[in-house]
Amino acid sequence: MHPYLPHLLADIKAAHRTEQPLPEHVESFEDHMKDVENWIAGDEAPHTLGYWCGLKKEDFPPAEQLCDKDKLLVCAALNKMMFSWNIGIDLPEKLPVPLKYDFIVGALNEKTAIPKAGMLHFDFCSGNAPDCVFKEYCSCLKYWNESDNDISDSEKEIENPY
Repeated sequence: MHPYLPHLLADIKAAHRTEQPLPEHVESFEDHMKDVENWIAGDEAPHTLGYWCGLKKEDFPPAEQLCDKDKLLVCAALNKMMFSWNIGIDLPEKLPVPLKYDFIVGALNEKTAIPKAGMLHFDFCSGNAPDCVFKEYCSCLKYWNESDNDISDSEKEIENPY
């Protein structure tokens, strides 16, 4: 185990959200509509996840300084901490551990509002597999390739209808 890891895990644990909105808290319709209008307008959240939880990406060692087991410990701890803030992160299953670590730690620099109810998920995928940040690990890639094959078959039928 990397000597810095116990301190880092303690910092992540301290970053958990301690105050939870009351379960009976119901957002007013007007507040909800304001949030929806801001989202539709593309208004960016004023703060990053790191601002809310008190962690900085710069406090985390580069992936190459940790073994995969240590990176997975950090990822699990960060996922648990994010969950306490009603935030989740969706990554492709086949994403290698170093990339998974980089995306999860990098989420600290993502601007976000903290949901009062429900969950907000970072997924980083636009659905456009050729330009996806996950490259060959993009979960949409197989569907993208299937749709390319479907188009090619349709074009063939148009070219030679018989």
